[in-house]
Amino acid sequence: MRGDAGIEDLRCRSCIILCGDIYCIKFLLYLCTYMRRKIELLAPARDLECGKEAILHGADAVYIGGPLFGARAAASNSVEDIAALCAFAHMYGAKVYVTLNTILYDAELEAAERMVWLLYEHGVDALIVQDMALLRLNLPPIALHASTQTDNRTVEKVRWLENMGFSQIVLARELGVREIAAIYDAVHVPLEAFVHGALCVSYSGQCYASQYCFGRSANRGQCAQFCRLPFDLLDSKGRVLAKDKHLLSLKDMNRSAFLEEMLDAGVSSFKIEGRLKDVAYVKNVTAYYRQKLDEILSRRPNDYVRSSFGQTDLNFTPQLEKSFNRGFTDYFLHGRTSDLCSFETPKAKGEVIGEVSRVGNRSFSVRYVREDDASLRLHAGDGLCFIGPDGKLQGFRVNKVDGMDIYPASMPVLSLRTLLYRNQDAYYEKMLSRPTAVRRLLLQIVFAETEEGYSLWLCDETGVEVLLNFPMQKIVAQSPQRDNMIQILSKLGDTPFKVAAVTVELNEERFIPSSVLTKWRRKAVDALMEKKTAEYKQEVRKLPKMNGDKVSDHITYLGNVANALSRDLYEQQGAMQIDPAFELCQPDKAVIMVCRHCLRFALGKCSKRLHGCFQDKKDYNEPWRLRMADGRVFTLEFDCVRCQMKIYAP
Repeated sequence: MRGDAGIEDLRCRSCIILCGDIYCIKFLLYLCTYMRRKIELLAPARDLECGKEAILHGADAVYIGGPLFGARAAASNSVEDIAALCAFAHMYGAKVYVTLNTILYDAELEAAERMVWLLYEHGVDALIVQDMALLRLNLPPIALHASTQTDNRTVEKVRWLENMGFSQIVLARELGVREIAAIYDAVHVPLEAFVHGALCVSYSGQCYASQYCFGRSANRGQCAQFCRLPFDLLDSKGRVLAKDKHLLSLKDMNRSAFLEEMLDAGVSSFKIEGRLKDVAYVKNVTAYYRQKLDEILSRRPNDYVRSSFGQTDLNFTPQLEKSFNRGFTDYFLHGRTSDLCSFETPKAKGEVIGEVSRVGNRSFSVRYVREDDASLRLHAGDGLCFIGPDGKLQGFRVNKVDGMDIYPASMPVLSLRTLLYRNQDAYYEKMLSRPTAVRRLLLQIVFAETEEGYSLWLCDETGVEVLLNFPMQKIVAQSPQRDNMIQILSKLGDTPFKVAAVTVELNEERFIPSSVLTKWRRKAVDALMEKKTAEYKQEVRKLPKMNGDKVSDHITYLGNVANALSRDLYEQQGAMQIDPAFELCQPDKAVIMVCRHCLRFALGKCSKRLHGCFQDKKDYNEPWRLRMADGRVFTLEFDCVRCQMKIYAP
């Protein structure tokens, strides 16, 4: 199993063992850790509260928007809040990444540079970036991660980013396990992949539909969600193949059943989407994936190791279907499947509850899909929905539940056997609104007698330790005191620690007032926390390799070059022609989306799927076109060699 350091570093360190140095045992422990790949669960943080709850519920790292230049403009945060999150996360060895993943204009570069310095000085571990100008700014040695917005779907692109000094690469969502494995075999940088949450139908960083239609750039954090709109699908003769359907709206990703497969393919960081999601979503989804990953790590301790520390204890059972979702798909992880889309609605349908078994004037009854599953039972305040006869999603609120009878606030038009979904579980959300998790670091405590008095040694599971001496006159106790001492030293309250063992080493029974011992314990814990903060080391940015792969001769608008520094970088990398970003100069008849999702396939017209039938475009009456409600029409092109669908501006 490949580690994080280079082989030369390993050879240099091995001389310690050969020399018989007293540190050889520690090195052997280091070597065991080195040989295991560090695994990270990466959770979203809309704000400071979400970030802290993500850490408490088991995240090894969180990603959060900074004050400016994030791809979710509605999820910005102050530097002060980010500093507080860093201090909290670093106690557990967890990391904080800030998203600076928009393209930048020339006038914004100076402000971006100042912001990066502030973030670094306040403890941020890495930036997730899109614009290559960040490689040319005068920045602190902060680690840079290549956002999925840089369109990372080929071996060549990921290898180039590694050579440019990126410390971690966020892969395109569309990649399958074989494609991930091929990239992993070609590079040495940790790979990050999405495992859960909302999906963009276009390859990330290659969507210009929002900019074209509404003047709101997805590459500038202002996506207007063109892909969630309803469309008519027309053939070349103007016939309607589908009417008023959400043809580009995808279900949500859920790869929780395939985490071990992704681990073995080379994924080191498992990313949950959702920087606009609420704290209940963050708690539930993070806790669920923490449990799934821990089960794998416990079975394979020789292969993988968790990248942060601490044990999370939950007082609820995580259930993914309880949180916002449009239905689930593993999205190309094992190739193309027919379960990607939700043509009826772009809204959350939630979990399947059951079928309508009786319809009355003011109430109805449900036949649950699992009669013995108490978590499916309905409660007052629940939100239910169903697909109506017109093919549209309809919803209503439960006002009262009386045995098998369900009373809505307003009675919808229901038919027998209508399938019902619950998109809001009032009982579950109320439970998640309370404290639902604690995370503790195991702590070793040794209380010992010294010549001058006593000492207190603390060491937590991250390896940070403190030793405090307390001069004091010794008093012989008239009765046993050890159990009381252990009890007092074990009272760690709301600190991040949990006692693993307390050792009391005294020459004889000693009397120490409980108030004094409590004061010493608090002082030692405070010293340990201060030392953990002082000793925490941020990752240092990697230096670029001068002999890396070159970029293509022609950087089109798909390269998203929006400033002079980015242009200079590509020129130095061998590009002969560099076109401006779409936001600066809109090309005629441009491709505004490149999708792996294919409407031919979704509608059963894929030539590959039909074993070569209908290969002539005339058999499809192509080109097909998408028509918006306002009458604008977009032409579709199917690239069957690359298995892609392109959408062109009018």
